[in-house]
Amino acid sequence: MSTSAYRHPVTPSPGGVRIEHTTTEGTFSLDGGTWDVENNVWVIGDDSTCVVIDAPHDAGAILALVGGRRLTHVLLTHAHDDHVTVVPELLAAHPDAQVALHPADRVLWDRAHPDLAPTHDLADGEVVPVGDVELVVLHTPGHAPGACCFHAGDLEVVFTGDTLFKGGPGATGRSFSDFGTIIESIREKLLTLPPETTVLTGHGDSTTIGTEKSDVEEWIRRGH
Repeated sequence: MSTSAYRHPVTPSPGGVRIEHTTTEGTFSLDGGTWDVENNVWVIGDDSTCVVIDAPHDAGAILALVGGRRLTHVLLTHAHDDHVTVVPELLAAHPDAQVALHPADRVLWDRAHPDLAPTHDLADGEVVPVGDVELVVLHTPGHAPGACCFHAGDLEVVFTGDTLFKGGPGATGRSFSDFGTIIESIREKLLTLPPETTVLTGHGDSTTIGTEKSDVEEWIRRGH
């Protein structure tokens, strides 16, 4: 298992909130198949507190980015097993952190962690404060029923999990997913954001809302 870490080149907020990143490697399993994957993990915070977006594969790599700060939330974009693998390890190190998941994704969460429950139900439009920055929860079903994105308007970024990637929407060919639903979510919740908004994804490279907006009709024609 390999990891890499760096500070993302987004200008920090006036209060010092910055974005840091690591990638972790592991597997994703669903519908009887297992695939090797590399996941992005995003840590947003200032010098004293932070939140983690998704918890895949390698708790040590994530905790290294958190450092000595207080972890307030583990925000989950959805509950596919590759995004929630090491939640228990993060909680062991930071027992006061809230594990936040949209309740529509409990059907997936319970497959990964049947003996552990999230501690907070995310809701569309909810605001999660991180220092002087607000993360707005956007419920974007399609890839998973409870998929959520997190928009930090002050930093001009949106964390899209597996809802929107560079080059198209997340996969919808597996259980609990739907192509028409993800297109509606992207059109209504993401493509309405400012075009200069940086899209920080759950896997792979970043992009911008403006770049992806120009290709949505092509996604519909190809059906994915």
